[in-house]
Formats: sequence, structure tokens, C-alpha cells
Amino acid sequence: MGVPLIEQIKIQAKILVPLVKALQVELGRERANDLVRRTLGDVYRRYGQEFRLRKDEANVGRLMASAFASYGRGDALDYELREQSHDGVEISVTQCRYAAFFKEIGEPELGFLLVCSADFPLAEGIDPDLKLTRTQTIMQGASCCDFHYKRVPKTPGN
Repeated sequence: MGVPLIEQIKIQAKILVPLVKALQVELGRERANDLVRRTLGDVYRRYGQEFRLRKDEANVGRLMASAFASYGRGDALDYELREQSHDGVEISVTQCRYAAFFKEIGEPELGFLLVCSADFPLAEGIDPDLKLTRTQTIMQGASCCDFHYKRVPKTPGN
């Protein structure tokens, strides 16, 4: 089953946090963060595609519930599946050890950039018609993260 994602993130942070901080000094915060977001977005999009192929699941609710079970391994998340259907799911994360870790190392902003920013390209990789709406995150100080995934087929001209 491998190393839980939370432990992988902690290991990666030892290299990525100093690297991103150095990029911010060299390029400016906005330009560096944009570069990191775009580069990691491509990586996370591929992860989403690979996840979808491994799961071979058409039901978005079951697929995203499975994804959250993976993200939550190692006691990383406390969450509740609020609504689940073939074309969508609503999930509320009430405890996030990813956020706790980045707060502990004094880098919640970089935690948002490196972890939370993955959610949108990952969803796009899982299904190009999968729309994620999220209005708040624990990483940014909210009491919970609200994830709303819905398959919205693209129409011509859309």
C-alpha cells in the first residue's frame, strides 16, 4: 500500500519549501508562486489521470470518496461525505493534518500552494468534465474545507 500521502508531503516539504522560498526571492513571490502552481498543476493533472485509470470507475461520487480515502490515510484527514451521487459528491474536511504540519513549520501559505492548489488540476485530470468548487480551506484558517465535485459535461462552445 506504500507510504501514506501525508508522510510523502512531509518528506517533500523538506526540499520544496526552501526551493520555493529561494524562487520567491529570485523571481518575486507572485511570479515564483505562479511558476510552482503551473508546474505542479501539470504533475497533479497526470496523477488524476493515472488515478482514474487505476480505479476504472464512472461513478464520480464513489471515485472521489476513494480519492479522499487515499488522501486521508495515516490519520491525515477527518472528513464527512455529505452528499454522494453518480455525478457528484460533497465532502467536508473537519481536521487536516496537512494544514497542521505546515502551520507547525510556520509555512501555511506554502502549504496552500503545495497541497491545496493540487485539488483543481487533480480533479481536471480525473475527469475533464469534473468541476470542483471549494470556498474555504483549513490551510487558510477556516474551520473546515468544503469540496463540491460535480460532473458538468462540456457543451460545444463551452
